[in-house]
Amino acid sequence: MNLFAWALVGFVLIHIGISATGVRARLVGMMGEWPYRGLFSAASAVLLIALIVGIGQMRADPFDPLNQPLWAPAEWLRWPAYVLVLFGLTLVGAGLFTPGPTLAGYEKKGLAMAEPARGVLRITRHPFLWGVAFWGAGHLLVNGERFALMLFGALALMAVLGSRSIDRKGAARDPEGWAKFEAVTSNAPFAAIVQGRNRLDIMEIGWRGLVGLAIAIALALFHRQLFGVAAFST
Repeated sequence: MNLFAWALVGFVLIHIGISATGVRARLVGMMGEWPYRGLFSAASAVLLIALIVGIGQMRADPFDPLNQPLWAPAEWLRWPAYVLVLFGLTLVGAGLFTPGPTLAGYEKKGLAMAEPARGVLRITRHPFLWGVAFWGAGHLLVNGERFALMLFGALALMAVLGSRSIDRKGAARDPEGWAKFEAVTSNAPFAAIVQGRNRLDIMEIGWRGLVGLAIAIALALFHRQLFGVAAFST
């Protein structure tokens, strides 16, 4: 396998095979919570950099079999893809700046808030992860190469499984507090709102949502420079 494939496998494994399993608890027991988080963040950063470098190397080689198409996306699929990516990146931006029980390092403080389910958390208690999932799904609609199925499919699946893992850890950490938070939120986007357990409040999302939109616009404008292909190419 090339660097891209090795880095992708490693990135997925440390998130699903370590962070989302009992291995995490054992490592935390051995070294402590914050040393574990620091080591995990460093390993994630190294693998992410390797993944980016590997993608560049792989895409520059026209004979790499991962560049071969598995299917030819229909032209009309680019429109739902744009919607999914835009919505996904907006969730990512809003989620990164919304304090709450599912934000790393804010788990206990988030549950202690008078109203922990505010802003984008009314839509889903995992805005960042679902944003990544929608971003990945959007790219899968318009990219038929083998590497695209591996990259975007793996990251989208990892995000969805990660949200379930965070739910389990939250419930184990503070069963009573998590139950109250869970009662007014949903994992799946908009489910709690549709069920009448919460409400949509765009103004409450405010500048955080605008940050997500700004990220989406910036990536679209500089997509060719960053990734070698225009965001709105056909």
